[in-house]
Amino acid sequence: MIARIWTGFVRESDKDTYYDYLKKTGLDEYASIPGNRGIQVLRRLRDGKCEFTIITLWDSYDAIRTFAGTDFEKAKYYPEDTKFLLQLDPNVKHYEVMEAA
Repeated sequence: MIARIWTGFVRESDKDTYYDYLKKTGLDEYASIPGNRGIQVLRRLRDGKCEFTIITLWDSYDAIRTFAGTDFEKAKYYPEDTKFLLQLDPNVKHYEVMEAA
């Protein structure tokens, strides 16, 4: 299993609106892709910003490519992300999941 991890920052005042937006865009799309094994959304407030970390679990890199395209190391953004995100990091991280309970 492969974990795909993305992190983004929004203004603290946008934290709930952005989460609602995430549910309608990326989270729905992740769940619809064959080979997706789960989604975790983490959030923390710090210094007037809200950090979101999304961890998605996948059966294989092929499943990730179905979601992200051939250049699967690049982050996938949606049209209104620029309205919320304070910066657009170009890449995500992938890890081999060695153990999960």
